[in-house]
Amino acid sequence: MDLGLRDRVALVTGASSGIGAATARLLAEEGADVVIAFGRDEIGARQTMAAVEAMGRRAWLCRFDIADAAAVAAAVHAAGAQTGGFDVLVLCAGHNMVTPLADITPKEWNTVIDTNLNGSFYTLRAAIPFLRDGAAVVTVASVAATTGAPHHAHYAAAKAGLVNLTKSAARALAPRVRVNCVAPGIALTPMGRDTVASLPPDYAQTKLALQRYAEPNEIARCIVFLASPAASFVTGATLDVNGGRDMR
Repeated sequence: MDLGLRDRVALVTGASSGIGAATARLLAEEGADVVIAFGRDEIGARQTMAAVEAMGRRAWLCRFDIADAAAVAAAVHAAGAQTGGFDVLVLCAGHNMVTPLADITPKEWNTVIDTNLNGSFYTLRAAIPFLRDGAAVVTVASVAATTGAPHHAHYAAAKAGLVNLTKSAARALAPRVRVNCVAPGIALTPMGRDTVASLPPDYAQTKLALQRYAEPNEIARCIVFLASPAASFVTGATLDVNGGRDMR
């Protein structure tokens, strides 16, 4: 299926690993050029860049601290000027800490909120002047946004905020730009494996209808669909991709 992304330009945050890296590669497979935004993992970002370029697409590295509003604005504005604008914006940068609620410190709370919620807002705000007519934004939340999470309440709170930021942005930017959200269950990414390690060994078998965790590509495919013209009448929506977590 041709999703209509050939020669489009996408900016993907968190693109150095996990779901963000998988999304950048799939966008390139669909013919898009990709700005690979990352924070610390330059090796991973360069691996993503090499994968995009191996498909014959253009790639740019864009490094910034997503919790620093001024740094985000400067980097996104530079990328927008260099590429001529964005057709796709994927807000995938995330950070989680597995900590019992009573043990979360203010510093830890703020770190998780800054990365998962504030950083997405900063990036979206900075990108708005560079979003072309018909552009699509996809945020990446979590099943925790609706279920809660006893050992990472800060992450669940941030992701719940991101779901509602998505709806607000969809209203604010319509009809020129579509904004949607993907809410994954646990995926086998570096961050996801830490979560798996904190769960009972039979969690997937007892809590998920599909009885397994997701591969990053399975989440990325849903992101790329929502980012594409194939989803042209979808905005303000949250797509749950959790293996049937809410059915068990």
